[in-house]
Amino acid sequence: MKRITVFAFLLCCLFSVKAQMFTMNDVANITYRAEGIRGIKPCLDGETYTQMSSDYKRIVKFSFKTGKEVGTVFDVTTARDCNFRSFDDYIMSPDESLILIQTETKSIYRHSFTAVYYIYNVRNNKLEPLSEGGPQQVPLFSPDGTQIAFVRDNNIWLVKLLFGNAESQVTKDGKFNEVINGIPDWVYEEEFGFNRAFDFSADSQMIAYIRFDESQVPMYSIPMYKGLAPELDAYKTYPGFYSYKYPVPGVNNSKVTVHTFDIKSKVDRILDLPLDADGYIPRIKFTDDADKLAVMTLNRQQNRYDIYFANPRSTLCKLAVRDEDKCYIKEAPYADIQFYPTHFVMMSERDGYNHLYLYTIAGNLVRQITNGPWEVKSFLGWDQTKNEFYYTSNEGNPLRTAVWKIDAKGKKTKLSTAEGTNNAIFSKNMKYYINTFSNATTPPIITTNDNTGKVLATLVDNKALKAKLAQLPMPTKEFFKFTTSQGTELNGWMMKPADFNPSKKYPVVMHQYSGPGSQQVLDQWGIGAQGNGGIFEAYMAERGFISVCVDGRGTGGRGADFEKCTYMSIGVKEAQDQVEAAKYLQGLPYIDGNNIGIWGWSYGGYNTLMSMSEGTPVFKAGVAIAAPTDWRFYDSVYTERFMRTPQENIGGYDASSCITRVNKLHGKLLLVHGSADDNVHYRNHTEYAEALVQADKQFDMHIYTNRDHGIRGGNTRRHLMTKVTEYFIQNLK
Repeated sequence: MKRITVFAFLLCCLFSVKAQMFTMNDVANITYRAEGIRGIKPCLDGETYTQMSSDYKRIVKFSFKTGKEVGTVFDVTTARDCNFRSFDDYIMSPDESLILIQTETKSIYRHSFTAVYYIYNVRNNKLEPLSEGGPQQVPLFSPDGTQIAFVRDNNIWLVKLLFGNAESQVTKDGKFNEVINGIPDWVYEEEFGFNRAFDFSADSQMIAYIRFDESQVPMYSIPMYKGLAPELDAYKTYPGFYSYKYPVPGVNNSKVTVHTFDIKSKVDRILDLPLDADGYIPRIKFTDDADKLAVMTLNRQQNRYDIYFANPRSTLCKLAVRDEDKCYIKEAPYADIQFYPTHFVMMSERDGYNHLYLYTIAGNLVRQITNGPWEVKSFLGWDQTKNEFYYTSNEGNPLRTAVWKIDAKGKKTKLSTAEGTNNAIFSKNMKYYINTFSNATTPPIITTNDNTGKVLATLVDNKALKAKLAQLPMPTKEFFKFTTSQGTELNGWMMKPADFNPSKKYPVVMHQYSGPGSQQVLDQWGIGAQGNGGIFEAYMAERGFISVCVDGRGTGGRGADFEKCTYMSIGVKEAQDQVEAAKYLQGLPYIDGNNIGIWGWSYGGYNTLMSMSEGTPVFKAGVAIAAPTDWRFYDSVYTERFMRTPQENIGGYDASSCITRVNKLHGKLLLVHGSADDNVHYRNHTEYAEALVQADKQFDMHIYTNRDHGIRGGNTRRHLMTKVTEYFIQNLK
C-alpha cells in the first residue's frame, strides 16, 4: 500500500508540473527568428532598389512605389561562366553596368574579411575574375567605372577594365605586422569602425590612402589549439600562436600618414598634414571636387576633431572645421559625415546633444540644422532641390526613434507614425524610403513609403511569427523608471512570467551592458539579453524568474552630460546604478530581494564584476562573460577615449579596475571567456582569476577553446547559454 501511495504521489507531482514550451535550442539557435530584408541598395533611377534573394542566388530589383519585384539583375543559374552556386554580397559600379560578386568570404576581424570577387557585366551576362592573384579585400570602383582598386597582403592593387583587366601594384611595402596600406590596423578597425582606408578622386585620376606603420606597436600572441568545430590540424601535435599588433593604453600606436597616388604618372606623394605625432586619422574621403580630399583627424586624447581639405597633388592641407569637447568626440562626426557638391553635413554634440550642422564646402558654418534636448540618431540625406533634410531622432522619448524631415526654415515633420523604433533607407532622389519599424511587442514591419511618410506597400509584416508567439507563454514586457538615492532618474525594462502572480515573490536576473553611449532599454523588438523579442527571458520566465535591464549613467540617448559623466573613471557610476536598481527592485512586493542575480557580456561582464564588488551585497550570483577586468589590458583607442592614458590618470585606472576591488566581491561568480578572444584578451580572465585566488575568494570559471569574443561555433553557444541559465537556477532558487 505504501508503494502504491508513493507512486500515486509521484505521478500527481509529474502531471502537476507545468509543461515548458521554450527550450535552450530556442535560445541558442534563435528558433523564433524575425524575418527581415538583407542588403537593400537603392538604384540610380530613384525608383528601384536591389537586394539579394533569400537563397543567395540572385540579385533582385524591386520598385520603391509598389514593393513588387520588377526584374532579376543577376542569377547564378543563368550567368555565363559562373562556377559558383551562391554568393555572399555584391557591389554595384557607379553606372550599374558592372557588379562585383563576392564569394568565398573569410572573416578576419570584426569588419575585415577576404573574398574572391568576380566582375559581372550586366549587358552580356558574363562573369570574369577580378584577379587571379589571390583573394581580395575592400574592392572599390573608380567614379567613372573603368578601374577597380583593392587590397591584397597589405598592399593596394589596381585593375584597369579598359585595358583587358590589366592589374598593377600601387604600393609595394606592405608587410604583415609591419606596414598596412589602404586598410586599417586592428585597433582602427575595431574602434573607428571601418575596413577601407583608400578612395578615388572624383575624376578617377588619383587614389588617396592611409598608410599604417605598426612596426613599433607591441605584439600580442593568442594561444591556439587543435580544438573542434573547426578542428585546426596545424596544432594537432603542438599548440601554436596567432600574433598580431595590439596597442594597450599609453603605448605606441601605428604611425599614420596619408598618401596620394597619381594613376597616370605613378607618382606617390605624402600629404603635408599637420597631425600630432601620436594623432589619429579615422577617415579620408574625396569630395566631388577632384582637388579636394577631406582628411579627418583626432588628437590622441580624442577631444579635438579636425577636418582638413587637402590638394592631392600639391599635398597642401587647409583646416576647414575644428570641433572640440571637454571630454571626448564620439564617432558620429567622422563616421556619418556626408559631402555634397557645394556643402557637407556633419554631426556634433557641441550644444550638449547630437545634432546636424550644415557647412559650405569651404568649411563655413551655414547653420545648425536641428536643435533641442534630444539626439539625432542618424542622418538619412538631403534633398537639395527642396532644401529638406531627413534624419532619425529620439525626440520626445529617449527609448524611441522616429523618421523626421526638417526644411530650410526649421519646420519639422514627423514621417513615421508607429511608436517604437523606426529606421529608414532612402531612394537616391529622396522620393521614397523603406521603413523598418518594431517595438517591444511587435516584430519588424518593413514598408515602402513616400517622402511624406505615406505607406505605399508592406514588404514584411512578421504576422506569422507574431501569431506563433501569441500561442506561447511569452513574458509580459513593461518599461519603468525610478530615481536613485543620488537623484538620477533611470530607465529600465522588466519581463514577468506570463502567469505572473503579484502575491508571489520572484527571483530576478538583471542583464546589462552599460558601456559608454550604449542603450539596452529601447522600445524595439531586439529587446532582451539575446535580442529577438526576449526569447531568453521567456525561457527564464518559464522557470520562475523575472528579467530586468536598467541603463545607468554613462549610457546613451540622453545627451552628453548624462553619457560623459563617467569620464576618467568608467565603471564606478555604472556599478553604483546597478546596485541602486537592485535596491529599487528589493522594494517591490513581488520581488524576492534575497535572490537577485546580474550578468553581462564584454562591458556588461565588466560591469557585472564592478557591481558585485561595489560594496553593497545585493547580488547573490553573477555571470561575467568575456569581461575586461583592468583597462590597462584593453586597447588604446577605446580606453583612452574615456580614460586618457594611465600616465595621465593612474587614479582613474585604479578606481575602474575589477582587480583592485576583488576583496569586496560578494556573491557566487561564474567567469566565462574564449581562449582566442582577439578583442578582450583571455589575459583579463587569468589576471582577475589569480587576484580572486589570492584574495581567497571562491568562484567558478569556464573557458571555450579557440573561441573569439562572440563565443560561437559548433555547439558552443548552446553550451554557454545552458551554463548561464543553470548557474542562476542553482544559485537563485
